[in-house]
Amino acid sequence: MGVYISAAHKSSGKTTVTLGLCAAYAARGLKVSPFKKGPDYIDPMWLTKAATTPCYNLDFYTMARDEITSLYRQKSHFSDLTIVEGNKGLYDGLSIDGSDSNGAMVKLLELPVLLVINCNGITRGVAPLLLGYQAFDPEIKIAGVILNQTGGSRHESKLQQVVEEYTDIAILGSIGRVPEMEIVERHLGLLPSNEADQAQHKIEEIKGVVESSVNLDQLLEISKIEKRVELEKIETIDSIHNLRDIPKTATPNLKSKIRVGIAKDEAFGFYYESDLDEFRSAGVELVPFSPIHDQKLPTVDALFIGGGFPETQSSALEQNSKMRAEIYAAIESGMPVYAECGGLMYLSRQIEWNGQIHKMVGTIAGDCKMHKRPQGRGYVKFIHNQKTTPAHEFHYSSLDNLADDIEFTYRIKRGFGIDGKRDGIVYKNLLASYIHQRNSRDNSWVKQFIDKITKVLTEKEKI
Repeated sequence: MGVYISAAHKSSGKTTVTLGLCAAYAARGLKVSPFKKGPDYIDPMWLTKAATTPCYNLDFYTMARDEITSLYRQKSHFSDLTIVEGNKGLYDGLSIDGSDSNGAMVKLLELPVLLVINCNGITRGVAPLLLGYQAFDPEIKIAGVILNQTGGSRHESKLQQVVEEYTDIAILGSIGRVPEMEIVERHLGLLPSNEADQAQHKIEEIKGVVESSVNLDQLLEISKIEKRVELEKIETIDSIHNLRDIPKTATPNLKSKIRVGIAKDEAFGFYYESDLDEFRSAGVELVPFSPIHDQKLPTVDALFIGGGFPETQSSALEQNSKMRAEIYAAIESGMPVYAECGGLMYLSRQIEWNGQIHKMVGTIAGDCKMHKRPQGRGYVKFIHNQKTTPAHEFHYSSLDNLADDIEFTYRIKRGFGIDGKRDGIVYKNLLASYIHQRNSRDNSWVKQFIDKITKVLTEKEKI
């Protein structure tokens, strides 16, 4: 069973509704598989916590259509309910023809749509809105609607009468303007669940509102419209990402399994679950560590420092001088390290934000400065070894006062990167960039990183 949660436009409340649905069905004992369309980290973190199962991203820009369907089928087949949250509006996307829109994803996955409509300031106008969305693409099944942000019982009653009078779309619920459905936002969107002290409490609040406001049994019936996929048709992870050449154990010629330290705490948490799956399927052990709380690195062969919000935790990161020294020494000694965005910022000399400056690791000869507007935002294309690769970036910081001898390995074809032309700082066995990569058939960056680690370890064993 599956359903696609979408809206007429962004900021309609679909994320909180989706959170509530995931939590409500999980509380019923159902195994819920959440997905998120697009290059997003924060919403999947919340959805993972709400559903108690990992959330996976589906993205036309960085994945081929067959990769999307393969990942969807594999991760949803053994679940009781699949919930896919869209981004922006149902028909929104980069392409004017809608080939990368939510609607295109709906048709690719063959899912019924639940529309979340922000009803603030609208009554009878909800009818032509819904009728227009139905008529725009008759192939898309809009099976239900949730009236969100209603202004009291009178407003709610009028909306229900209008929808029932002029459309054949089922009303599955009405949600008022209640504080329980609000999650604090800041420059990159919702406050991440790894940083929110009471994330689980907030999810419980949202779940309570959704349980009392949405017909969960009716939504389950609607979700049965989804066409099921035969088990024998499901592709494996290897076929999804074309990584059959990676052995079950990625270290056949080494004395022990590769261990990669992965930064996870309030400052760092932006990782694609499917990328982490690739590490695991290759026999790599991922070892979490905290640059904020841990005094020393775990015993590992390499480091993966992903994105996050190091600027909001810059004081705590600075105070942990022992960890900063450990990471500095590890990089200087030749340990392979891959860092993205927040990881790049952490490895710089300092972070300046809100008039305060805090020291960071200092490996990268540059200073990070936060700005009020994004310095790089959206999809990017970069060129490396004469190959153009799609990815994305979203950063409010710039990397200033760069040393003249810094080596760059990426050329920016679309996007901004570090300076509008370049990205991918290389120092010894460190690769650090503002770019967020997604492992795929055409961009097997995980395998490349594992190969790098294997090479370094092999050379050490020869000494």
